Parts: sequence; structure tokens; C-alpha cells
Amino acid sequence: MPNTTICLSVPNFSGNEKKYVNEAIDAEWVSTAGAFISRFEEEMAKTLEVPQACACQSGTAGLHLCLRHFGVGAGDIVLVPTLTFIAPINAVMYQAATPVFFDCDSHMCMDAGQVEEYLSRECRVEDGKTVEISSGKTVKAMLPVHVFGDHCDMDRLMDLAEAYHLYVIEDATESVGGVFSKGRYAGLHTGTVGHAGVLSFNGNKIITTGGGGMVISRDAAAIEHIRYLSQQAKNDTLYFVHEEYGYNYRMTNLQAALGLAQLEELGGFLETKRRNYDQYCKKLADCHYGGILPFGSGAVSNHWFYSFSLRQPDSARRDRLIRHMTGRNIQVRPIWKLNHTQTPFRRFRAMDCGTAQRFYDSVVNIPCSTNLTDAQINRVCQALLAFEAES
Repeated sequence: MPNTTICLSVPNFSGNEKKYVNEAIDAEWVSTAGAFISRFEEEMAKTLEVPQACACQSGTAGLHLCLRHFGVGAGDIVLVPTLTFIAPINAVMYQAATPVFFDCDSHMCMDAGQVEEYLSRECRVEDGKTVEISSGKTVKAMLPVHVFGDHCDMDRLMDLAEAYHLYVIEDATESVGGVFSKGRYAGLHTGTVGHAGVLSFNGNKIITTGGGGMVISRDAAAIEHIRYLSQQAKNDTLYFVHEEYGYNYRMTNLQAALGLAQLEELGGFLETKRRNYDQYCKKLADCHYGGILPFGSGAVSNHWFYSFSLRQPDSARRDRLIRHMTGRNIQVRPIWKLNHTQTPFRRFRAMDCGTAQRFYDSVVNIPCSTNLTDAQINRVCQALLAFEAES
């Protein structure tokens, strides 16, 4: 058995990362000011074809800034998926708002049909806002997440947002580089359809700044205000005048230097992600107990994470598979515990989340780094196939 561990998702530093970071250090601009921050913002905005972008401390910080900018406050309802990393739900809580949890569709993204049913049956529109009938609370926003690089049904969600006067904050933290290929948003990047979108550059993302995020929007004024909030809402940099309360959410120049170099490599990373995904699909095509989940046909996905799913939901068997792979020095993981079942959120309302539960009981994420070798992919596949023979 090979001793080297195959990690789930690690960064790939094969470009100008050291060069740019050294330039930032030599210039002695290493904190939350410096030329690389604006360069990274400008290049990302150009890549995604939006007027402006605001680099920030993390994807979570970006989500919080968006909620604050759009006036989501105490008691306001925000529609969220239960199947996602906990960060967007935490951001809702930072604003003392109320999450309502929704199931996922067949690609693990927020179930637009269930959202429509909730809004049409359990809410009413009055005076230009939507009110939940049972609680009297204002439904202010929705926060769809493009899970693992697959894409939400934004055509339908944006129609609902317009009809019910909702802000849409698009969580594109896992889908950097993804593009819609069908519908009225064909050709647009994920994160650029809603009123604002948020990217993440955590260490396991397709491009990384170590830790960091970015807010993007077609509304330049929104980005200007979000940038202002991210810098402690400073109106006068000499006399330290503040007209609003703000946050220390700005990205550092060192992070931005890393991010700019990573962005230069994005096209190659996307090709590698898709090629490796195709290899997994081919090598595991004859596996009887499970297989690689497909990405949706309505988008050109970035193929960020690869999901191996059992044919039949079985959490005990899923856990045995995780132990089997771990014992062979291959890092895998289950998908996130559903958020409506997490201790801090059990008091909030959740729709029927049966589809999300089936995914939770079935899915194991397998290694997906852009620097995976063919030999490592073969080793992962052999281990997965061996589990079938042993179980």
C-alpha cells in the first residue's frame, strides 16, 4: 500500500505566485492596502465581465457585507438551502435575520420549485414587499448556493425574486469560472446574475489566496458601498471620520498578489478539473454500488468537487467507505451535515428536505486537486472498486 496520502483538495502554485508575493514584500505593502488588491479586483471584474469587484477577507465576510448592504436586518427572513457549508447561514445570523431552510434539487442546489411553492402559498405581497403569513415577518432575500460547482436554476429563482421583491445574493464561492450555457443568462458567469455574488479563495478552492473572498455585482454603486463597509466605513482617512459602522473585512496585499497569480492560471485549472472528472467517470463506469454524480447540463461547470454517490442511500455504508479510503491514505469526506439539523438552527423553519437527506446519506467527495497525477486517479479508483469486492 502506498504510504503517501492523496489529499482531497490542495492548492496548485505553478505560476507567478512567488514572484508577485515577493514584489509585495519588497514594496513593503503587505496589509490591507497596496497595488495588488486593486489589480486583483480589476482583473477578476474583467474576467467575469462585471464593472467592479471588492476583495475581502473571506467568502463569509462577503456574504455578510452583501446582507448588510441590502438592508437585511433583525427578524427579516432569508431563504437558504439546507445542503451547503454553514457559512451563508452564519452570515444570515450575523444580521440577526431568520433563515428558512429549503431542500435541494437533483444537482444538490436549492430547489426552485419548493421556493416557489413556499412564496405562492405561504406568503403575500403587500406594499412592495413579501410577508410570511404565519409570522408576519418580511421575506427580504434568498441566498442560493452553486454547490460543488454545479449551478442553481437562476432563471426561475430570478423570476421569483422579481415577483416577490427579493434580493438575490448568489453564493458562487464554489463555482469560480463556471458559466451558464442555457436560458436567458447563457454566457454569464456564476455570481453575476443576482443582485450581488460572492466568491471564495479558501485553500481548497479552484484558485486560492490562502483565505479570502470577493464580492461582485453589475451594480457598481453596490460594490462601492460594500468596499466602504469592508474598510471600517471610513469617510476620512486622515481624521478617521466614520458615518456608518463598518468591518475589518478587507483583503491584504499579500493575499491579492497570490490571487492575481492564481487567476492567471484559472483557464488551465478548469481544463484539468474537467479532464480529471472525465477520467473518474470512465474508470468508475462499471462500478455497481455507486458512481460519480453528473453536473447539470445547463451550465459549463468548473467541476470544483467530485461527488461519488452510493446507488442506495445508506449512511452506515457511506461511513464504511470513508474508513476504507482513509485506511488506504486517500482523503475523502462526506458532504456537510444538513444545516437545519445543526444545533444553532433547529429552532428555525425547514421545508421537507428529503432529497438533501438522501444526498447526505449517499455522497462521498473524492480527491479533486488540479495537480492530481494519472497514477493517483488510478489509485483512488482502484480503492473505490476494491470496496465493492470487500463489502
